[in-house]
Amino acid sequence: MLLVKQELLGGLAAGLEKLFPGAGDKAAFESPKVAAHGDFASTAAMQLAKPLKQNPRQLAETLRAELLSTPAYQRWVEGIDIAGPGFLNIRLKPEAKQQVVREVLAAGKGFGRQPAGSRRMMVEFVSANPTGPLHVGHGRQAALGDAICNLWATQGWDVHREFYYNDAGVQIATLATSVQARARGLKPGDAQWPEAAYNGDYIADIARDFLAGATVKADDRQFTASGDVEDLDSIRQFAVAYLRHEQDLDLKAFAVRFDHYYLESSLYTSGKVEDTVRRLQAAGKTYEQDGALWLRTTEWGDDKDRVMRKSDGSYTYFVPDVAYHVTKWERGFARAVNIQGTDHHGTIARVRAGLQAVGAGIPAGYPDYVLHTMVRVMRGGEEVKISKRAGSYVTLRDLIEWTSKDAVRFFLLSRKPDTEYTFDVDLALAQNNDNPVYYVQYAHARICSVLAMWGGDAAALSGADLSALTGPQAQALMLQLAKYPEMLTAAAQDFAPHDVTFYLRELAAAYHSYYDSERILVDDETVRHARLALVAACAQVLHNGLAVLGVSAPRKM
Repeated sequence: MLLVKQELLGGLAAGLEKLFPGAGDKAAFESPKVAAHGDFASTAAMQLAKPLKQNPRQLAETLRAELLSTPAYQRWVEGIDIAGPGFLNIRLKPEAKQQVVREVLAAGKGFGRQPAGSRRMMVEFVSANPTGPLHVGHGRQAALGDAICNLWATQGWDVHREFYYNDAGVQIATLATSVQARARGLKPGDAQWPEAAYNGDYIADIARDFLAGATVKADDRQFTASGDVEDLDSIRQFAVAYLRHEQDLDLKAFAVRFDHYYLESSLYTSGKVEDTVRRLQAAGKTYEQDGALWLRTTEWGDDKDRVMRKSDGSYTYFVPDVAYHVTKWERGFARAVNIQGTDHHGTIARVRAGLQAVGAGIPAGYPDYVLHTMVRVMRGGEEVKISKRAGSYVTLRDLIEWTSKDAVRFFLLSRKPDTEYTFDVDLALAQNNDNPVYYVQYAHARICSVLAMWGGDAAALSGADLSALTGPQAQALMLQLAKYPEMLTAAAQDFAPHDVTFYLRELAAAYHSYYDSERILVDDETVRHARLALVAACAQVLHNGLAVLGVSAPRKM
């Protein structure tokens, strides 16, 4: 049906050019608000009525006649109705809708994907400091980042996944003193327990392994503990490696991978922070005041100028952020996307201002930001706020262990990132139609069961005679399949993986409706193969869409 749509759009563009030279670029189709009105709609006549000084409905009549005289419309279109002030509602022939079945079966896993190109994108997400287990907010970010990477990969982009974290600073120092206190035999509540210390059970686990002289290995580092409770630097390095390893396990359980881990400390040791500051000074975008160095961020829309270097000589946190994003551009990433919590909203203007002030030719909107809210967790009708392991929050691992990787991913992706979300553990465990991931996965498994009962060669379906697919439920299912490629493109451009979850639920509903209306394994071989081809195509698109979300497509449930 992609070919059908392209041919019809070409015919519409040619018709518009005849009416008004240069108007061919207005050729576009919309989906009618009421399905019974048609399969495609066009508002071109209303758009051209004013420049042509014609009545829009009369213009629509002229355009309708022109379109119906073309080979493409004669081949694929059953009729064109005119509604209201000049809407063109186009009704397709059944054979036009049937083409999507052949396209899906021919493309397989590649259906909906654009050819790979040379454009490079970096998506930075999770980026949790190694001071504790990943919480459910990190889980939402991991699901968002991974799905957004998958979406842009379907559009032909070369996507790079990066995890940026601070391996120094105040939080890491607090982590080290917390582990040291545990190693000395102290515990939360003791008189000598540090006031700002981390209290979760994981601190005791780190202290125990440190005293035992254990070796820990993470994706980006390995360290052996000295076992000396007075060796604070060894404690710090061991604790960071230990928690990086723990986070690696969490991400592995969530089926999230990264291409690179970038250390904030490397920006200082490599001189990139100092170099960025020099470039900003050389560009004339800084000034000295009250013993501090300031950046004129108000020139790029910030509400006030920002301090870069404090009077004590240390840099404020946004300076390494600017340096880091300069490296992204210099590493050849034409587009960069940051997945972060809504508490990072205030950094957007100053980071972008810093990048513009550097004068490196970086586009004004660089990088893109996707901000998400935190997640509430409900279990047994009550909110869960504390994990014994973390001491103060529910961890990502808790959610996965209580439910499943698939449920956590699908649920955390089922709403717009900036909307509040409540994760209902009991709903995620339910095996009924109220559970959205179960509903979609069950549709796939149901199709696989039908195909297994048939037991024939799937290759035979690609050449099946599809003329029997004329019923309303079959046609509705085919139209839903045809929406998949454009849905993927729009979801990528809008950084909206929740659109994929909505689409999959609608596709599953269309399949269940079709299954309930027509028996598939009928005696007539021609009809049987046509219906099997349709449901096999549906299973393929369900599989492809779930893969974008990082959710499995089970064959049995």
